[in-house]
Amino acid sequence: MSKNLYELMQMQEIATSNFLPSKKELELSSKTFAKNLIDAGEIDKVEAFAQAERLTTAISNVRDELKASLPREKQTAYGIEINPVNGRQMIQFSEDAIWLQLNADLKAREELLKLALKQDVIDAYGNDVPKVSIKYSADSLTIKY
Repeated sequence: MSKNLYELMQMQEIATSNFLPSKKELELSSKTFAKNLIDAGEIDKVEAFAQAERLTTAISNVRDELKASLPREKQTAYGIEINPVNGRQMIQFSEDAIWLQLNADLKAREELLKLALKQDVIDAYGNDVPKVSIKYSADSLTIKY
């Protein structure tokens, strides 16, 4: 790859009628850019992906620092709307003894169901513990650096 991903991105033009592109314009442009890079076959996809991961981390850190420095007030500027949001209420169920017991019973039942997948199990009430089905999450790639 003769140029790194950052340099290629700098050369990328984004079709927009505004000073700053909209979210949809950015999404379309960036997907088209990536597809064109892949289709051209002139890049090492793993190297480009590694660079994209690092750029994502850098941009995310810059974004987080800038966001933390913004005033906590509603404002609209440069095509974005900023709204302060209060933290959500979190009911402290764990302060209730009955809830704690029910939760512990539920965890114990989950352990019995896991065990029943490997062997026949009878619960404390004399019932056969059924072999429940298993669902799998989507396959993915993990990235470390």
